[in-house]
Amino acid sequence: MIGISQATRIFLAVGATDLRKGYDGLSGLVASQFGEDLFAGHLFVFANAQRTRLKILCWDGSGLWILGKRLEKGRFSWPKSAEALGKLSISSAELAMLLGGLDLTRAKQKRWIRTT
Repeated sequence: MIGISQATRIFLAVGATDLRKGYDGLSGLVASQFGEDLFAGHLFVFANAQRTRLKILCWDGSGLWILGKRLEKGRFSWPKSAEALGKLSISSAELAMLLGGLDLTRAKQKRWIRTT
């Protein structure tokens, strides 16, 4: 099972990703677009151009997971490619908000909350 701890980092692929890619294709994107170690246990989140589907790639210590979500109505709120250079790091709370349909650009984090 996938567990998200304080040490787990979550990276969003800014811009559109071809979600026909499987394990090998998404793993290649982690190395080329993110420049991160796939086997560190971090989560890598990708969305299609229409922002109606997303995939999360994760290594759990024994194998790779691909989790997917398809929206029946609406779109995910996703950063534009001009806002970051290929990747964006978010917190587990922000991932939960994104998956729940909230717009991350309108959410503000209070100063007293510790960020990682």
